[in-house]
Amino acid sequence: MPATDSPAIIVARFLKANNYTESYAAFISEAGLPPDAGVISKGDLTLETLLEEKKTFDVSVRFEKLGVHDGGERGWKVPAPETAAIVDDLPSSSNILSVAVHSVRMASHQESMAVMFVTTADRRLHLLDAKTRTIQTSLVGLQDSPVLSVCVFRHEHLLTASMSGQLLVSDLDGRPTERRRDHSKYIVRIAMYDESDEPLLATAGWDCKIVIYRPTVSDRGMVLGEPIATITLQTKPEAIALIQHPIARLPILLLSRTDSSFLYYYTCESEPRLLGRQNLAPHSNAWVAFTPSALALCPTDPTLLAVGTSSVPHMKLLLVRLLVPPYDQQPSDTTTAPQSLRTSLLDDSPATDTQASQARAALVIADREAAAIQIHCTTMAPQTAYSTPAVAWRPDGSGVWVNGDDGAVRGIEASTGKVISTLKGHEAGSKVRCLWAGSVNVEEVMLSGGFDQKLVAWTSPRA
Repeated sequence: MPATDSPAIIVARFLKANNYTESYAAFISEAGLPPDAGVISKGDLTLETLLEEKKTFDVSVRFEKLGVHDGGERGWKVPAPETAAIVDDLPSSSNILSVAVHSVRMASHQESMAVMFVTTADRRLHLLDAKTRTIQTSLVGLQDSPVLSVCVFRHEHLLTASMSGQLLVSDLDGRPTERRRDHSKYIVRIAMYDESDEPLLATAGWDCKIVIYRPTVSDRGMVLGEPIATITLQTKPEAIALIQHPIARLPILLLSRTDSSFLYYYTCESEPRLLGRQNLAPHSNAWVAFTPSALALCPTDPTLLAVGTSSVPHMKLLLVRLLVPPYDQQPSDTTTAPQSLRTSLLDDSPATDTQASQARAALVIADREAAAIQIHCTTMAPQTAYSTPAVAWRPDGSGVWVNGDDGAVRGIEASTGKVISTLKGHEAGSKVRCLWAGSVNVEEVMLSGGFDQKLVAWTSPRA
C-alpha cells in the first residue's frame, strides 16, 4: 500500500469523503489501491488541509514579520525627502564610495558648519558645504588607495580608512599627523565612541581583525598611538558599532561578520571578552540564513537596530531590539541567556536530564531572540552575493532608507515594514553604493551615491 501521505491516497480520501462513489471505485481500481484506501483517520493528511497550509504559507511569505497596526503616531512622517538634486559641483567623475555629513570647524569659518564628505574611486576626498552643496576643497592623493570610510573626531580631526589597510589622521586641510597600518587590507568601517573622558575608536578590516584605539589630543593634533586591543575573527567583519552598556555604562563593541547570522558583543578592554551573541535567525535550520551586512542604530531609540542583510535576490531588512548581555558575564558560546538558564546547563543531573534542559534552554533563548525581531520584511531592493547593503534611518526614526542594485532608494516604514517610498534618481540598473540621512539646518536630507558616478541630494518638497 502506498504511503499515507502519497498523492494517490490523498485523492482517494477526497473522493471518498465527498461521496464520489463511482469515481472512487474507478480510481482505486486503476491506481491499484485497497478498498479501504479512502478511509480517513484522525490526523491523516487531506486535500483540504494541504490547501489551508498552502494559503498560510503564501501569507507568511508575502507579509513575513510585519507590524500589525497601521502606524498611527509611529508611522512614516510626511513630508519626506523625495525631490532629487544632482550634486554637480564635484571636480571629477568617478564612482561614489561613501558619503556622510559631519559638523566641523573649518579654518575659514568662525562657527562650526555641516560639511559633506564624499569619497570616490579616484582616491579623492571632497568636502562640500552641506547646505549649499558647493565644493569647499577636494583632497587629492590623501591616501594611497581609495577611501572607504571617513570619520571626524571632535569637529576638527579627520580620520580616513583606505583599501590598502592604512588609517590616516589629518586635519581638515589634509595635513597628516599620524599614519597607522595595523590592518593588512581593506578597512571597511570606522566606529567612534566619544561619550566619556576616554574616547575609543575601532576599525574593521577584511584581514578578519577589529583594532581598537584610545585617541588623545595634544598641541600637535590627534594621536592614536598603539592599539589597546585587537580582536581576531573567524571570518571578515561586515559592520561595527561602539555602544554604551545600559547597566555598566561602559563602551562595548557590537559587530557582525560574514557567514554568520549573529550579532556579537565584545568588551573594549585591553583583553576583549566576548560577552555573548544574538541570533537574528533563531528558528532557522539553515547553516547560514544570511549575513547582517549593514547596521544602523535608531537616532531616537538606541536599543533599536536596523539590519540590512545579504539575502538574495532582494535585501531583507530587520528591526531588532538589542539583547545586551551582562557586562560581568564570562565568555561563552551561548547567547544572552538568563543566569538561571546557564546554571541549569551546569548541574549534576543525569545525562538525559541535561540534554532535555539544554534543549529547553535553547528553545527559551531562541524564542527570546525571535521576540526581539520587531520587523522582518523584504525591501524588494535587488541585490546579488557581491552587493554592499546600506541602511540609513530617517532622523525622526519613522523609517529606514535602503539601497539597491537597480538605481533606486527605498523608504521602509519602521512601524509596519511596508515599502512607502521608491526614489529613482540614479541611472536604471546602476548600483547605489552608499547612503546618509539626517538633518542639515533643520531640513531633512538624504544623500545617495552610486556607481553611475552620481551624488544625489534628496529633500522634502518645499511649502
